[in-house]
Amino acid sequence: MATMESLIGLVNRIQRACTVLGDYGGDSALPTLWEALPSVVVVGGQSSGKSSVLESIVGRDFLPRGSGIVTRRPLVLQLQKTEQGLQEYAEFLHMPKKRVTDFSMVRKEIQDETDRVTGKSKQISPVPIHLSIFSPNVVNLTLIDLPGLTKVAIEGQPESIVQDIENMVRSYVEKPNCIILAITPANQDIATSDAIKIAREVDPTGERTFGVLTKLDLMDKGTNALEVLEGRSYRLQHPWVGIVNRSQADINKNVDMIAARQREREFFATSPDYGHLSSKMGSEYLAKLLSKHLESVIKARIPGIASLINRSIDELEAELDHLGRPVAIDAGAQLYTILELCRAFDQIFKEHLDGGRPGGDRIYGVFDYQLPAALKKLPLDRYLSLQNVRKVISEADGYQPHLIAPEQGYRRLIDGALNYFRGPADASVDAVHFILKELVRRSIAETQELKRFPTLQAEIAAAASEALERFREDSKKTTIRLVEMESSYLTVDFFRRLPQEAEKGGNPVASSADRYTEGHFRRIGSNVFSYIGMVSETLKNTIPKAVVHCQVREAKRSLLDHFYTQVGKKEAKQLAELLDEDPALMNRRQQCAKRLELYKSARDEIDSVSWSR
Repeated sequence: MATMESLIGLVNRIQRACTVLGDYGGDSALPTLWEALPSVVVVGGQSSGKSSVLESIVGRDFLPRGSGIVTRRPLVLQLQKTEQGLQEYAEFLHMPKKRVTDFSMVRKEIQDETDRVTGKSKQISPVPIHLSIFSPNVVNLTLIDLPGLTKVAIEGQPESIVQDIENMVRSYVEKPNCIILAITPANQDIATSDAIKIAREVDPTGERTFGVLTKLDLMDKGTNALEVLEGRSYRLQHPWVGIVNRSQADINKNVDMIAARQREREFFATSPDYGHLSSKMGSEYLAKLLSKHLESVIKARIPGIASLINRSIDELEAELDHLGRPVAIDAGAQLYTILELCRAFDQIFKEHLDGGRPGGDRIYGVFDYQLPAALKKLPLDRYLSLQNVRKVISEADGYQPHLIAPEQGYRRLIDGALNYFRGPADASVDAVHFILKELVRRSIAETQELKRFPTLQAEIAAAASEALERFREDSKKTTIRLVEMESSYLTVDFFRRLPQEAEKGGNPVASSADRYTEGHFRRIGSNVFSYIGMVSETLKNTIPKAVVHCQVREAKRSLLDHFYTQVGKKEAKQLAELLDEDPALMNRRQQCAKRLELYKSARDEIDSVSWSR
């Protein structure tokens, strides 16, 4: 059977772990494990006796005291019951692993830590102080002490402080897992109680509210608080509890908490007004009542808490998979990691080229649209104009006119026309080069595993860019060579057919008298234009083949080959530099790993408690 201590102790341990990790909600809109666990929030007006109630529950004098607003930051107080005979001690979250056994030093540290954030003014801050107390004399509880509600700002405080404190209190008590400990002085009219007013607003049924009446011993003679304590004045779902705190004189005389508790028991036992309620009064009863209620709440919430934990574990594991596991320290393992990351990038790059991802189709667009369009726009009409043909033919003849056909003139016209093809050839190479560079950039961005390593990303980008430049140069040489090959050796059969076609058409070769007529030059221009058209069709097919062979094919086959060679020569320190992660990402992974460990531990503990119920 799961005991009350095991259930509440479990929640306390989980809450402490959440506190260490900062997983206690704050301004986050997302539900956290801390928010899913019940805790007790102490609410009351200034000087209502909140601090004295807390000290009575703990059995130690450890909270700052004074007039006006003393509690200026939330105090998250986690009580952990230890075995009898062990020394009591306290630990602050901001002073990890430092045990404080002198509780007067606990009081001083609370004051000093408050001043560190708020200064020595009367300002308040929502940033909580986390304090854990380990003692055999406490029950397992998590209590949150908040600044006392007030109606008027005093000197040194902003006018907004009244609303600021109320907003802070509401941010805690509005949570459905919050148990409200509403502190009201017995010598004050319950109708004017700040604590009851705000508790009624956030918990109108009173299911989450425990009413506590303090200062019963300070009421005017002849009066009592039975109307409230017996629930006739203001009814709650849970019984009211009366408390008798130490008086200021007792505090000044350093009356210890054990003696104070004994006095409290004697007060209720001997009181003619409260004697019949004495078994349900006092700070010891209040602590046990809260602890028992917490147990019932925890039992009811275990299925929901377990569901939240399992969901959180799944989300954290998914995020860790997304962030990647920590990098190995061993040089061999680091080299393997680098090569695997490069292969992941290379695979995505190939998918872009082969059609698995968008981008490769743009290369086809260069060949199917841009290159033919560029070839059509070549200024061949202007180059083969009558005037230019006459000029080229005449210059080629020199002082001695050609006899039959102006062969040198033809060659010069064809060479000049073929020079225009260098531009589209170069442009095709450059267009594919820029597409490949863009696909490299996109592939790096889409390789999730690489996002962790900005240095390696930059190195891969630089190596790929360098390789693409080499491929471009090779491709340019090849495509220009194709153009030069057409110029180096003309297709003779094309020109041999021209006289035969002319004879069949009844237009024999021009006589020597016609060789310098306009018609003669027009026929030469037309013949050259036809030949260039034939060459254009050839280059329209061969240039894409050269580009794909020299650039696309090589990019798929050997984009990072040179990089692999260089990486294999690097020392361990250089490999580690390549795998130097973004510090923010490393911190995020570390936090996720710690949270995952916390949630798994919480799941195991809840499972063990659930099985023993």
